[in-house]
Amino acid sequence: MALERELEAYRKKLPELLAHKGKYVLIHGESVAGIWDTYQKAVEEGYSQFELSPFLVKRIEEHEPVHYIRLPVQSCRT
Repeated sequence: MALERELEAYRKKLPELLAHKGKYVLIHGESVAGIWDTYQKAVEEGYSQFELSPFLVKRIEEHEPVHYIRLPVQSCRT
């Protein structure tokens, strides 16, 4: 699965990352590469450091937000 290592690293390091709640963390592999105030700056730094190698940028939050997506229901009748 893509970014599995990075997501696991985020979960493990979350207690210490919460000191920066609301900021954005850049994770490559199992390492935190830095923390930025904006998503844009974290992504730019990710591309600068890791080019096309996978990296994760994630907002540091105590609880994962739940997103509800409503799709229009279409009739299956023909």
